[in-house]
Amino acid sequence: MAFFSKLKERLFKSSSKLEQGLDAIVEEGAESAADEAAEALPESLAESLAASPAVTPEQPAPAPVPQPDSVAEPEPASEPAPAPEPAAAREPAPQAGPEPEKKSPGLLGRLMGRGTAAAEPRRALDDDMLEQLEELLIAADMGVDTALRVTANLAEGRMGKKVSSREIKELLAQEVARIMEPVAKPLPIYAKRPQVVLVVGVNGSGKTTTIGKLASQFKGAGKKVVIAAGDTFRAAAVEQLQVWGDRAGVPVLTAPEGSDPASLAFDAMTKAQEDGADLLMIDTAGRLQNRADLMEELAKIVRVIRKKDETAPHNTLLVLDATTGQNALSQVGTFQQLADVSGLVMTKLDGTAKGGVLVALADKFGLPIHAIGVGEQIDDLAPFDPEEFAAALTGLEKS
Repeated sequence: MAFFSKLKERLFKSSSKLEQGLDAIVEEGAESAADEAAEALPESLAESLAASPAVTPEQPAPAPVPQPDSVAEPEPASEPAPAPEPAAAREPAPQAGPEPEKKSPGLLGRLMGRGTAAAEPRRALDDDMLEQLEELLIAADMGVDTALRVTANLAEGRMGKKVSSREIKELLAQEVARIMEPVAKPLPIYAKRPQVVLVVGVNGSGKTTTIGKLASQFKGAGKKVVIAAGDTFRAAAVEQLQVWGDRAGVPVLTAPEGSDPASLAFDAMTKAQEDGADLLMIDTAGRLQNRADLMEELAKIVRVIRKKDETAPHNTLLVLDATTGQNALSQVGTFQQLADVSGLVMTKLDGTAKGGVLVALADKFGLPIHAIGVGEQIDDLAPFDPEEFAAALTGLEKS
């Protein structure tokens, strides 16, 4: 629950936009319905008055008063005429306190469906509302296909029914969680030693930080971890990994700047085997998916480490930056072809209004999502929980 609270707090751009958008859609429809009711008020009022008795409840008819001059034959003494019922018996005595506030709403309140001031706005689920929902989800980077599928499933069996903003959020969260449930899987740990984890991604996606956090967490779980600083073209990446390695007590293998990263990966595998390491995590240089030469270099790393172990790498993690939005879809497609991506880690969810891209990725590729990140601290990377993510994305409070 601690990470969910942090996720909901920091996923503010996505959650607030979706939450505010859903509130606005429902309220807009509710106000329109109220306006229509108000326009129809004069006619409805006239019909209501025409159908009402001449004497209103506010002006009760007076009780009959016996006339002294009447010459009617008196009733037998054994059956006296009943005395008129006192007014106090006809009307209950007023009660103390705020009881008058509990009176039923007037005609205007009944016509406009606002019996109580605190009533939650509700709107009939119709084609116009579905179209607005689709546009809102697309704006959150869920993608056209996924947005259409989500809203269609949400509307199934509910068309024409009035729903509140909270009900829409709950339905949307359920649908998002249903899509994400099959891909919510932790990074698998195999008996093979060393288990080689190759980490890839574009420039600035958060690969180096993710490796440091994962290494620290595995070390804390009792695993013997070795890191290979394969980004030999960026000195800052090596230094950053060394900082994380020192913090976690994990050795970091480096090579001179400009060295062949495939050669470093080969040497790191040899070292990890000699040391009996459980995990070898190999960092790689960031590369754009449209740079064929850099992508070929990544393929070379894979070919070289397979000379040591033909089953390696056992995991290929693609680290994605949530702020790239729909561009993450093309990144997954390209890296999947060249590096046989086995799972995803999504970072920087705290800095984007496009958290819905994670739903689009799950819907389109079905790749396991091992972890998500919402900050720079070590506990800001956690296993992916679909229900927590869906609740945070839609702005729901998780019970």
